[in-house]
Amino acid sequence: MNPGRLRDGKVVALLLVVALAVVLLLNQFAPTRSAFTAKVTNGSNSAGTAASNTCTGAVGFDATASNALFAYKLTEPSGSTTAADFSGRGANGTYQGGMVASTPSPIACPRDAGSAWLLDGASDFVSTPAAQRNPVTFSEEVWFRTSVAGGLLIGFGGSQVTVSGQHDRQIYLNTNGQLVFGAYNGATQVVTSPKSYNDGVWHHVVSTMSATTGMRLYVDGALVASNANYTTPENYTGYWRIGYDTISGWPGAPANPYFTGSMRFAAVYNSVLTAAQVSSHYAAGR
Repeated sequence: MNPGRLRDGKVVALLLVVALAVVLLLNQFAPTRSAFTAKVTNGSNSAGTAASNTCTGAVGFDATASNALFAYKLTEPSGSTTAADFSGRGANGTYQGGMVASTPSPIACPRDAGSAWLLDGASDFVSTPAAQRNPVTFSEEVWFRTSVAGGLLIGFGGSQVTVSGQHDRQIYLNTNGQLVFGAYNGATQVVTSPKSYNDGVWHHVVSTMSATTGMRLYVDGALVASNANYTTPENYTGYWRIGYDTISGWPGAPANPYFTGSMRFAAVYNSVLTAAQVSSHYAAGR
């Protein structure tokens, strides 16, 4: 027997025992890395009711960050004459004809308190307070509900209150209940939704226009019609109007230009809302 070899074997065994002890000791103090599963529940749906998921919240209308020219809740009490602007610009609108508040069920933007504006289809509309010179880059937005085919939702006209001689940048319902977004530049330029929306259900509509994007029409968060070649509206000074102005001569225009139904949350921006922003605005109101 070789004493040196035996001694080496004992040394190796001792080192193995020490190493094992060190590993065991380290495992006692090391962070736990064991696998696990967990389930998070939220019975009160507080995430769904967060302020950022409302039409007036940061993810909703986000009026200031999106360069809103005005943003109206249209939730004032019956008999009100002022449509308050919550964009921060102080561009309060004026109810023409009358303001009747209603509380239909369901209601657009149900996480926002308040009623909706009920338009009679005969005299009701809102006009903005100040004239604007030739807006060429813009977005228009409104929630609406109607069972009637026809009527102006929102548009731009040369007159603040009376029938406008010059009028375009309009979203209206045609006689088939389809949504039409129209501009004018020597000839009418329109994009039209394939579907009709006079079904008595709340809908969200957005139109956008600029020299680089052309005309786009979104309904309920999705792009439904567009034309990149239509890039320039008519050059004039006018006012934004909600619920009424002439649409005579436009494709599919009804005999009655007044909108009949309910509205909630209308805004115009001096920027083009992105598809993601439009989708977010729609989701905030559902």
